[in-house]
Amino acid sequence: MVFKKRLLSSSVALAMVGAYQPAVAQSNAEIEEIIVTGGIKGSLKRSMDIKRDSMGVVDAISAEDIGKFPDANLAESLQRITGVSISRQRGEGSQVTVRGFGPEYNLVTLNGRQMPTHNGASRSFDFGDLASEGIAGVQVYKTGRADVPSGGIGSTINISTPKPLEADPTMSFAVKSVNDTSTRVGDVVTPEASGIYVDTFADDTIGIAVIASHQQRNNGVNGAVVNGWYTRPGDDIMPNGSRDAKLADDENQINRPTTAGSNYSLPQSMAYNIAEYRSKRTNGQLVLQMAPSDNTSITLDYIRSEFDLERSYSDLSAWFSNTAAVSQSSEWSDGPISSPIYYSEVVDNADFAMGTGEDGRKNINKSLGLNFDIQVNDELALNFDYHDSSAETGANSPNGTSSLITMASFNKVGQTIITGSEMPIMVLNLNSGGEENRPLYANDMIITGSVFRNDASEMNIEQATMSGTWDFADNASIDFGVQMSDVDNRSVSNFIQLNNWGGSTNPGDLADIVVRSSIAGQFDQLSGSNHPDLQTEYFTASLADLIAAGEASYEASGADYEAVGDCGTGYCASTVWPNDIRTLEESMSAFFRYNLSTELSGMPMNLHLGVRYEETDITSAALSIKYEGSRWSKAGNELYITEAIENGQQVQSFEDFYGNYDFVLPSLDVDFELSDDLILRASYSETITRPSYEDIKGGLTASSTQYYPGVNANASAGNPGLEPIHAKNIDISVEWYYGEESYLSLGIFDKDVDKFIGSGIEEDTLFNIPNIIGGALWNQAISEGGLDPQDYTTVGQYILDNYQDSPYVDGDTISGAPGDPDLVWTLTRPVNEREAHVDGIEVNLQHFFGDSGYGFIANATFADSDLSYDNMNSLEGQFVLNGLSDSANLIGIYEKEGLSVRLAYNWRDDFLAGVGQGQGTYTNPTNVKAYGQWDLGVTYEVNDRMTIYASGLNITDETVHVYGLTEDQVLQAVQGGARYDVALRYKLF
Repeated sequence: MVFKKRLLSSSVALAMVGAYQPAVAQSNAEIEEIIVTGGIKGSLKRSMDIKRDSMGVVDAISAEDIGKFPDANLAESLQRITGVSISRQRGEGSQVTVRGFGPEYNLVTLNGRQMPTHNGASRSFDFGDLASEGIAGVQVYKTGRADVPSGGIGSTINISTPKPLEADPTMSFAVKSVNDTSTRVGDVVTPEASGIYVDTFADDTIGIAVIASHQQRNNGVNGAVVNGWYTRPGDDIMPNGSRDAKLADDENQINRPTTAGSNYSLPQSMAYNIAEYRSKRTNGQLVLQMAPSDNTSITLDYIRSEFDLERSYSDLSAWFSNTAAVSQSSEWSDGPISSPIYYSEVVDNADFAMGTGEDGRKNINKSLGLNFDIQVNDELALNFDYHDSSAETGANSPNGTSSLITMASFNKVGQTIITGSEMPIMVLNLNSGGEENRPLYANDMIITGSVFRNDASEMNIEQATMSGTWDFADNASIDFGVQMSDVDNRSVSNFIQLNNWGGSTNPGDLADIVVRSSIAGQFDQLSGSNHPDLQTEYFTASLADLIAAGEASYEASGADYEAVGDCGTGYCASTVWPNDIRTLEESMSAFFRYNLSTELSGMPMNLHLGVRYEETDITSAALSIKYEGSRWSKAGNELYITEAIENGQQVQSFEDFYGNYDFVLPSLDVDFELSDDLILRASYSETITRPSYEDIKGGLTASSTQYYPGVNANASAGNPGLEPIHAKNIDISVEWYYGEESYLSLGIFDKDVDKFIGSGIEEDTLFNIPNIIGGALWNQAISEGGLDPQDYTTVGQYILDNYQDSPYVDGDTISGAPGDPDLVWTLTRPVNEREAHVDGIEVNLQHFFGDSGYGFIANATFADSDLSYDNMNSLEGQFVLNGLSDSANLIGIYEKEGLSVRLAYNWRDDFLAGVGQGQGTYTNPTNVKAYGQWDLGVTYEVNDRMTIYASGLNITDETVHVYGLTEDQVLQAVQGGARYDVALRYKLF
């Protein structure tokens, strides 16, 4: 792209400037963190020193701290930092929330460089890609700083990697055996291995670091799922046409709410899903460092990570019929918000659906960086840094990133959901062929519908930074810098769906490929799993066999294959991308910070006053359908928008949309040394988080190709003109360092956030579509026929009866004509319109009992906001802050004479994950129940070279629960299992 050439040219110029001038090294805190020795106590002391010496509020963990936790990845390690919570996927940490702000509000950097993400529409970083081996440390900047890249109103999380000239030479390797107790298919025990080589040459002027790790894991995740709840007011039972019409029969409904101010909810569908995952995580990094002189260092580094994930699953499900049911009966919990204690339907030979899927995904992250660090003289230091980084994801299976083929037995005559336990109970009545409550027969099974989804995304970031420090006095300095960055993001998606829900094969066609299966014992950690009426029996089959059977049914019927999907049969994913979003962000920033060390009333004081200027230009385009006209058939109730067709194909095109913004972001950090071990800090900063790529996407999309006479058509679009979400932050903290490895800190934070993104509506004439209503023929008909212009059907019929000689009337169809007024659209798009206030308290105590070897860490964060979800107004749209919750950690430590033991408990309170559910009322909430997990790690140093360790993750087999308005409105009850590791690490030197 043009910008890439411009950025590279600028980089060369900056490098030439920096060739004889030195760089501002990364903070001393980072360098200290890399040189970590001394086991748990040593690493915790380093982290404590980083916190004590840093400006603003910073928390950190060091390499020893990470390596000695039983952590699969960095997210698992980060959750132990005060104020940091994580979300889990497949039982592993994935994304982080800081002080109640979710992953989209936190910026992740690597050695101070902004890192790309591969989430397509989102900016959220997935820590699940990164193994904890080979990472020197992680710092969480909770206050804004002028020298830190903008983008996180929650925090900026910086990942540090080792530098060979700043670390002791070493060569070691580790092997690990992992036992995941949730695995039911495949190897229960899987291998992991890692190695590190760090050395220096030529009198410590040349250094190399090579670090690699490979992890394999098999694990199972079983979920009881309700895909959404439909909520209605208690006094709004409609006798006809609504999904709950038969609930008006009070004789079969017990305790159903009927008064104003109450509501009740019905499930749309429920399922039991049995999934097995196979993952491989491979990380590697190479760092070359050279110090050609005492005042110059050059660092070249390359980091690559790959994460391969495969999934195979089966499920059994029930789709509730509602108004199509023969009858309904129910019993309800007490209001005003009522959930069914049970809800039951009698149905007429409905389908008992069973699904099978196999799919996979591969994530790749790469970063190549070059850094020049030059000390020009005693007063001036300069630094040049450039990196080219990318993150991408896509399918590693012809089945795409998500697949499903369903088969069904059409002999279901009754279905019931029973709540009140952790696991919702599915009870089915099967009755066909005159045999009541008979078991399932293989001959009953036929293939019904199928869906193959596919998506891919890639983000590339080029960034060049030149920064410096001028120490113009013994107690004062100035930091300054400029940065240019180019973020290029693309996401694509498609899905192939065959809607053969009534069946595409014949009974008996699948008898030889289906396998009788059962969910008995698969949910033994959830209450309700031993219910005597629970539907446990179902059939499974391999996806390959189902595909072959589905294709054979086409051949037997003489029908042509569906010419869709890469395979051409409709039974695979497609890499033709009708949904294609491309966004380019070009940013320039500059910062200036004044640093002063002085005294105030005899107290040592440090002051840091800074400002950062950000300017960003956005170009975004999305592949959009081209519309060219309108038509009205039979003067009916709907008019239709016609799509442009060329060579028999739908016409799509890209159109660029533009946006730009600039911000001035001030920051002030002051700390006072009240005594030798007591520090008071105060900070003020302004920070931003950029909108998601979904919100700033270009392109226009018609919500529907039909509209009604006299009513606007509807369309939606992104908004590249959105401004970032903006926060004003105040932090005050007191830190008491009363021991060599012990301290107590108490902090309060306050955030006023504006420019949150909501939904705006405007009217516009889009696509230049002529509107028949109000056009020439329309006006002529009204005039000649003396018709009421509000009687649309009569006017339309008059045109059909009297103007067949018009080129815009053909039989029973009227078309829009040139010169007709443009169709007016109601356009819905994101806008900056919301505000929120968040405040909270953080407390952390780290204490060691002298030389006994015993110690503990206890920390907690209490966060609050003026935005909370109101269950009584669930039928109305609400703006809320997702992810806000209290959290706490309690860690017990013992370390002495080569033995280290750490027992950690991590807890997060209930939190709102979002508004909206997979199905059901779109304004209903999705809540995650409070979750606590115990982890244990034991390490023993056999000698200076050999260390053995064992660890356990989630050793009490905790389960995850997601719910709607009440805990009885279960959305997910997920069972995984504990994971145990045994490892050996050997140090060659």
